[in-house]
Amino acid sequence: MASHLDLEEQEQLDQIKSFWNQWGNLITGVITLALVCLAAWNGWNYWQQRQAGQAAVLFDTFENASKQADLTLMARSLADLQDQFPRVTLTAQASLLAAKTYFDKDKPADADKPLEWVVEHASDQAYVGMARLRLSALAIERKDTAKARTWIEVKTVPPGFQALFDDRLGDIALIEGKHDEAKTHFSSAYKAMDESAEYRRLIEVKLGTVGVDVSSPEFKK
Repeated sequence: MASHLDLEEQEQLDQIKSFWNQWGNLITGVITLALVCLAAWNGWNYWQQRQAGQAAVLFDTFENASKQADLTLMARSLADLQDQFPRVTLTAQASLLAAKTYFDKDKPADADKPLEWVVEHASDQAYVGMARLRLSALAIERKDTAKARTWIEVKTVPPGFQALFDDRLGDIALIEGKHDEAKTHFSSAYKAMDESAEYRRLIEVKLGTVGVDVSSPEFKK
């Protein structure tokens, strides 16, 4: 009986050796790759957290300068954020806030640069969408409707911004006296926007100014 068990064990051992000879290198490679990926992922998370922590310290300086209207310190701390932490969310937020601060302090010409930085560098498309809308608004303030169009007539609209972009295009068309185009854009914006959104009522008013009744059967088609 003992020799029978020994033979079975030897057969199993031979099978394991044969399997390992055939697949051992591949298995080792897969395990090694998985460990490398895990280490890289942990390293990336650590680096991201470290970057965010360092950016937060610099953001505090920026935010205080913005509140105190110290535009020189605000510009310097923003430049440091953009240079050192371009992929951190706080940097995009700081850029948007800087643009607002410049506008509030009657320096609209200085508001463009931080907004353009967001469009070119921000990883969060929601911030990109907001920056494009604000850039178009600044262009409208300067009565440059052609420039205003360029900021929102894009091939890829940031998710969730289609209705707002259509609404802005309607505003531009209305300023240019293109009422039919304004109707088209306002109609698209109204239909795309969530029914519970308060802003939808404003678009309804805009549609009324160009002769569109949202309660009419024709509009609901």
